[in-house]
Amino acid sequence: MDSKKVWVGIDAGKEAHWAHVLDASGMKILSRRVENDEADLSGLIDEVLALSEEPLWAVDQPGGSAALLLALLWERDQRVLYLPGLAVERAREAYPGESKTDARDAYVIADQVRMRSNLARLVPGEDDLAELQLLLARRRDLVADRTRSRSKSVSRVGTLLRLMSSITPRTGKSGESSISPAGSAPSHWRNICTRVMTP
Repeated sequence: MDSKKVWVGIDAGKEAHWAHVLDASGMKILSRRVENDEADLSGLIDEVLALSEEPLWAVDQPGGSAALLLALLWERDQRVLYLPGLAVERAREAYPGESKTDARDAYVIADQVRMRSNLARLVPGEDDLAELQLLLARRRDLVADRTRSRSKSVSRVGTLLRLMSSITPRTGKSGESSISPAGSAPSHWRNICTRVMTP
C-alpha cells in the first residue's frame, strides 16, 4: 500500500455514482462509474485504499443517494468531506470541457477538495452511525435471503420440469424421448414454467 495522498470526488446518483481520484499534482489516477450497490462500492473503496492509506473522500450529497456509500466509508473510518451541489455547479464553470456530465462533476469535486481546506466534514452522530450500521446489516441480510430464495426457485423449477417431462415426454421420429441426456426438459415445458413460476 502506498502512502501517497489522493483525493476522491464522488458525483452521487440514484442508480450509479461516478468516482474520480486525483493525486497531489491533480493528475487523474482513476475515473469510473460505480453502481450504487454494496459490492461495487466496496470494490471502489478497496481500489482507492490500495492507492493510498489515507484518501480524502468528497461527495456532493450528505445522504439520500449517497447514504449507502457514506455508511460503507464510515464503517471503514474514512474521512469524508461535503461539497454542495451548488458549489459544484459554480466551480464547474472554471473548468474547460464538456458541459455537465457525471464524470466531469466527479473531477470537479475531487479537484476542489484537493485545493480547498474549508470544506465541511461529514461525521455521523452516534445514533446516526448506529442506525446506519443496523440498516447496512439488514440490507446484507435481505440480499442474502434474496439470493437463497432465487436458488430455491431455480431448483424447484428444475425439479418441476423433470417431473413434467417424465409424465408426458415428447417422442421424435425414432420413438426416443426428447429429453436431453442431462435430464433437462423440452423447451415447451420450460416456456410454460417460466411464464407461470417467474418470481
